[in-house]
Amino acid sequence: MPEQPPYLRLADELRRRIAEHEWTPGDRLPSRAQIAQECGVGDNVVRRAQELLISQGVLEGRAGSGTYVAEPRKRVRVVRSSAREQPDGSPFRADMKAVGRQGDWESRTDAKVPAPAEIAARLGIAEGELCVRTAYEFLADGRPVQVSTSWEPYDLTAGTLVVLPEGGPHAGAGVVNRMAAIGIAVSHAVEQPEPRQATAEEASLLGIQKGSLVTHIRRTYYSDQGRPVETADIVVPAALCEIVYEIPISR
Repeated sequence: MPEQPPYLRLADELRRRIAEHEWTPGDRLPSRAQIAQECGVGDNVVRRAQELLISQGVLEGRAGSGTYVAEPRKRVRVVRSSAREQPDGSPFRADMKAVGRQGDWESRTDAKVPAPAEIAARLGIAEGELCVRTAYEFLADGRPVQVSTSWEPYDLTAGTLVVLPEGGPHAGAGVVNRMAAIGIAVSHAVEQPEPRQATAEEASLLGIQKGSLVTHIRRTYYSDQGRPVETADIVVPAALCEIVYEIPISR
């Protein structure tokens, strides 16, 4: 079995010392130079070990101040279920209310955006066909907990009151309810979750360290005719949120 890299061994050592209360939440760690000298490693090994622990929520870096033991944070529960579509409201707001938080979001929509190859394949359209793209940042008590980018075929909603997901009389109603308003019945959604590291842009939006672990969910809604009507890339930080799938049972 290959030997564990030095930065992983050091991360385990720092984690052990925190678990044994040598440092407690809110404590400032010694400088990197001090840790490097004490543990007999280079500064780069200390940096990589600390970055790993920051990405896991064990430590937190404060610009111009140093590295601290992170305060325990209760993770936000994010429920994934088609059964939670609300006829008169947002599932996200309902989920946040259930855990005593205020849910909200910010969005930016661009109409007539050419579909990249991957998005076109997911929507069953030709690459370069026009789409409506909406970028979302979801907030719990004003703090970001999820980002997503949604794509809808422009020819599906063009000329209707729902062409802009966050504009008009059906603003914020969600894909299922908006499509129903123009006579399209959404029958199901398919989600493909996978873990990966946050990009620099995602980390900036979510207030996390670049490279932190996130769950990337590729979601596509389908009409009862089998046509994809919307696809989205949803990114949820693992240290801040737990994802729960709720599966309705037909009787």
